[in-house]
Amino acid sequence: MADKKTLLSQPIQHIDIKQHDVRALVDAMHSMAYSSRDLARAAEIYERMLRDQDCGVILCLAGSLISAGLKQIFVDLVRNNMVDAIVSTGANIVDQDFFEALGFRHYIAGDEYKSGTQDGVLRELMIDRIYDTFIDEEELRICDETTQKIADSLTLRPHSSREFIRAMGAYLQQEGKTPAKGGTDSIVLAAYEKDVPIFCPAFSDCSAGFGLVAHQHARQDKPKVSIDSVKDFYELTQLKIANPTTGLLMIGGGVPKNFAQDIVVAADVLGADAPMHKYAIQITVADVRDGALSSSTLKEASSWGKVDTTYEQMVYSEATLALPLLAGYAFHKGAFAERKERRWARLLEPVTA
Repeated sequence: MADKKTLLSQPIQHIDIKQHDVRALVDAMHSMAYSSRDLARAAEIYERMLRDQDCGVILCLAGSLISAGLKQIFVDLVRNNMVDAIVSTGANIVDQDFFEALGFRHYIAGDEYKSGTQDGVLRELMIDRIYDTFIDEEELRICDETTQKIADSLTLRPHSSREFIRAMGAYLQQEGKTPAKGGTDSIVLAAYEKDVPIFCPAFSDCSAGFGLVAHQHARQDKPKVSIDSVKDFYELTQLKIANPTTGLLMIGGGVPKNFAQDIVVAADVLGADAPMHKYAIQITVADVRDGALSSSTLKEASSWGKVDTTYEQMVYSEATLALPLLAGYAFHKGAFAERKERRWARLLEPVTA
């Protein structure tokens, strides 16, 4: 039986779209069929979204994306003003991105581990498996403890997940967990420095949840930090009202997808004249036939008054295949070159950083 050190010896390498010019390949896909043509049209829509100076871009993340090697893409999107807000599952932001920002890594698992027959062995070694990727449970516990430490440092009141994640970014900067100090770049740090708000509507469903549970357990009946998901919804709706023209780039589905789509309806409930999302792209492998939210088409969302159908595209593909092509195309087309940073976090609270 392999030991823990051997199993955790091949780190996942994050793909760098800056190093791969895919413009000619994606352009060629326009003359193909099936998912390739869909992807080419989606890349064209994303480019159009970025060139639209009125459009605020909301990136939605679901599924295990950072562990799969996509982190650098999202960092580059933030740092190059290619997204203005992020709505994500907690796992992508805390268990995976913040986890790596603390100095830890995800590792390649051999094919023999995909079947699950050796998961009992992995449990004994405190190695957690994400399909063909490993993560060290002992290091993940340190991530839990760090989120508790951050919670302990905050004002004892309800916070939106955005406020808490901003505090995570401040922690990374204060602790020298930055590229300038020899650390690794991260979505949380880049978003903190660029004032790009990150929302995790189900924030407790991740490593941060364990830290917050430990924080509240220690506080017992004393004042404590909690996460206000309604405040998240209200804050993101405020951004839609302030910037009526919006586009969605959705990787996966689930809660982030619905949360971002619903702000159009929420704005209407508040009496604001906020139009449907002008642009929308979703990369997914979910099957529409089960009626689930993750697989519901963008045309279906139009029936709810959430998404305009002029510039929408579903791409039925696994994210690690489609996203590098789509994002790389927009990057190398220079679609962001004249785009001004919006620093939306400053609309939600005074920011001095």
